[in-house]
Amino acid sequence: MDFSLLLVVAVAITGLIWLLDLAWWRPARRRAAANAEAGTTEGLDPVAREKVLKEPWPVDYSRSFFPVLLVVLVLRSFVVEPFQIPSGSMRPTLEVGDFILVNKFTYGLRLPVVHTRIVEFNEPARGDVMVFRFPNEPAVNFIKRVVGLPGDTVRYEGKQLYVNGEPVPKRLLEEGPAGAPGELLLAERLGGVEHRIYNNPRDPGPQMRELVVPEGHYFTLGDNRDHSNDSRYWGFVPEENIVGRAFAVWMHWDGGLPSFSSVRRIQ
Repeated sequence: MDFSLLLVVAVAITGLIWLLDLAWWRPARRRAAANAEAGTTEGLDPVAREKVLKEPWPVDYSRSFFPVLLVVLVLRSFVVEPFQIPSGSMRPTLEVGDFILVNKFTYGLRLPVVHTRIVEFNEPARGDVMVFRFPNEPAVNFIKRVVGLPGDTVRYEGKQLYVNGEPVPKRLLEEGPAGAPGELLLAERLGGVEHRIYNNPRDPGPQMRELVVPEGHYFTLGDNRDHSNDSRYWGFVPEENIVGRAFAVWMHWDGGLPSFSSVRRIQ
């Protein structure tokens, strides 16, 4: 289900009904009330007048919901949009059940539904956690970390990421951390930002020869390096598929009571 499309349609319908009422239907009701009063010597009683002027239920609902829907559409399309993390591909940075906020204007303003960029701001940077429409199935949103920019050469071999021929620095934080037996918790520095990743030394994982990132495209990886469906498997992310930059976790919900103890900035 394309929620953006449903929201646009709802705004269009309620807005059109409200506009038609302002332009034609409301003046017609007022004229009807005036004609009814002119036909009596005592005028209409309050109950009869209210009945003539009463808005039909579609107009009443549209007048109430249109401003709310319009604000939601503007905020969701151009300012910030919430997402829920459905998989563990970005662990330990993001856990299953995390609810995140995505900045929709960092990489430029885009029209809802058609996704055309109308205003350009910044471009994705190495190390950004980015939400994008999956190239193989655009109706599905993915979240990964940007590691390769247009023109970069990228290679992943022996659990080591190389960008433009240089190994990306990383250091060991913990062996077999809680919830990840057999994994190594590492700190990786990419684009001036240090973030945590998982690697499993016993899992050979994917090996990737050196690739050149085409213009207008980006190469992405999950922080859970041995358990992530990312650019190593399906290729590059086109610029037109970008949704926004994830910047905060605001809630965690795993089926029980929602928890706000994990509110944090995403790095």
